[in-house]
Amino acid sequence: MLRQYELVDRVLSYDPDADEALLNRAYVFSVNAHGTQKRASGDPYFSHPIEVAGILTDLHLDAETIATAILHDTIEDTVATPEDIHRLFGENVARMVDGVTKLSKIEAQTESERAAENLRKFLLAMSDDIRVLLVKLADRLHNMRTLHFIKNEEKRRRIARETMDIYAPLAERIGMYEFMKEMQTLAFKELEPEAYESITRRLDALKIEGEDRIAKIASGLKLLLGRNGIEAEVSGREKHPYSIWKKMSERHVSLEQLSDVMAFRAIVKSEEECYRTLGVIHRRWPMVPGRFKDYISTPKRNGYRSLHTSIIHAENMRVEIQIRTDDMHAQAEFGLAAHWAYKQDAVRPDTQVSWIRDLIEILDHAESPEELLEHTRMAMYQDRIFAFTPKGELIQLPKGATPVDFAYAVHSNLGDQAVGAKVNGRVVPLRTEIEQGDQVSILRSKAQEPQANWLNFAITGKARAAIRRHIRHKERDETVRLGRKLYDEIVQRLPTPAGSEALGDALKRLKLPDEEALMEAIARRKLTDAQVLEAVMPGSTDGEDHAMPTQSAAIDIKGLTPGVAFHLSEDCRPVPGDRIVGLRRPGQPIEVHAIDCVNLADTDDEDWVDLTWGDKAEGGTARINVTLKNEPGALGAIATLIGQHKANILGMRMDNRDTTFHTNTIDLEVRNAAHLMRLLAALRAADAVSSAERA
Repeated sequence: MLRQYELVDRVLSYDPDADEALLNRAYVFSVNAHGTQKRASGDPYFSHPIEVAGILTDLHLDAETIATAILHDTIEDTVATPEDIHRLFGENVARMVDGVTKLSKIEAQTESERAAENLRKFLLAMSDDIRVLLVKLADRLHNMRTLHFIKNEEKRRRIARETMDIYAPLAERIGMYEFMKEMQTLAFKELEPEAYESITRRLDALKIEGEDRIAKIASGLKLLLGRNGIEAEVSGREKHPYSIWKKMSERHVSLEQLSDVMAFRAIVKSEEECYRTLGVIHRRWPMVPGRFKDYISTPKRNGYRSLHTSIIHAENMRVEIQIRTDDMHAQAEFGLAAHWAYKQDAVRPDTQVSWIRDLIEILDHAESPEELLEHTRMAMYQDRIFAFTPKGELIQLPKGATPVDFAYAVHSNLGDQAVGAKVNGRVVPLRTEIEQGDQVSILRSKAQEPQANWLNFAITGKARAAIRRHIRHKERDETVRLGRKLYDEIVQRLPTPAGSEALGDALKRLKLPDEEALMEAIARRKLTDAQVLEAVMPGSTDGEDHAMPTQSAAIDIKGLTPGVAFHLSEDCRPVPGDRIVGLRRPGQPIEVHAIDCVNLADTDDEDWVDLTWGDKAEGGTARINVTLKNEPGALGAIATLIGQHKANILGMRMDNRDTTFHTNTIDLEVRNAAHLMRLLAALRAADAVSSAERA
């Protein structure tokens, strides 16, 4: 563990003007606050924040960030309060410490909810000050280095999976590849121990076989460049185990068949020499088709710039070569942290972290913790392509993106109003996949709105979150309108008209926040008619539900011995007036089916019991399928029509929906088959209805 003077000296070595007193206060405060707390390794707990701070000194970060690292666990794990941090260390440090602090006191129902809430707060804090992300990544890196001390295997695997899914991609997105590689390797070792051991064992064997192969290739490459007047620093390495395992899995090959396990780096003086170096290398060795990438002219979204090429070296061996300048190399190793100077007049390099704004927008749109985690992983994981607006603006998208994703990447309003697209001047469907370098123009209409079927091909988290949000709001509006219609029908059964304050009192009794919540609960059958009547006018039901007689009550059926148990089939839902038959099954009540029920086809006639409805039979539950036009008011119109025909809606489910129609399954209480037939005829005659059939 770094001692106090060692940590301060490290910071002063690269920032002589650093606030030395701030660092000393933070060190002493953390040691005193954590006191005798121990880590799983047996070390004093305060050794962890000190080591995190040490990792950040390697990135040459400012004193406020180092102080935040030293203090980042004090609020969560000690009696220290946010007010203490603000009073002793200032507003900036207090805000960053709060951003890094996990929400350990949140009562979440599931682990994914807890992870999502932690991530939500972390991303919001990160959007305000990116240093929060740098501290959190260093915190996670040190936790991964000491993961093996945790005895609980399930906990170790959960931490490793979270690191692989969230924190390694975050490090990659801001270009901190060294952090990313170490986190991936440590997580891989925990999640796939057998694969890790196998790969590292074979890598060690390859090193013994060709101990000086990397050094020979590197020196040969440097000599070649020197003969062509290019001064370069050349180094080589083997790729890390997780990267190799991932390629083996994707290509379905063994390590011996994987030819590009070695990578070399040539660091030159200028951007012009990068391209000269590329030319010299390609003249000397054949390049592997499709493996050249120019990240200098089109940088990655995290600001990474370099030339990548793969060549076929001696003995048909493939090697990867990266060519960059010193500045590009600093950016590649430490990403955004390499040029993050926190002085009062420093300018935030927002162009480097535009993807963070996308994540923050996803926070606003995600409805559930699972959806938040899904979209966040999407935004961080996928490979990128580049497309252009008609004005030449560069838009970065995941591979496989469509014009819908492009439109939402430009602006949310443009995505909402997209009706079509032109790619390279040619009109194409919105589901068309955008290729590298395409010029995309979005055709828009103010009358347009997001369509549910866009979810079938939109792949960016930002687009999918916006589409889902719109669909939820639209469906809720329709559900509320339906609930209002049903509510008006229910209150007509009251013995006397309700007063003006009755609705407000009902909301209090039902513990609902507003009218819309009540109407939605009615439409979704979360409340029975009796509950609504009793809430609006207590005592109006006398404990009974004034609904139509249902088949849960005694039913008059001829052909059954009195006292014999029976039940009505859920498949065909017979109602009085239907031709019916009983089906005997050993040890079970007799099932009453409509004579044309498809389930009877697989039964033996000898198991049938001849039944007819009695003279007093009335009331039953029927199921119908109604296809409606996809337009405002359609659901309300059929609800009114059903009410006018004295039928009662028990339940409704939307089965299919597209831009033109949506199909609903509706369960109804009706008097008899004739009543149902009249209702179906009326529905078919309605303008909003395309078809209406009994299920």
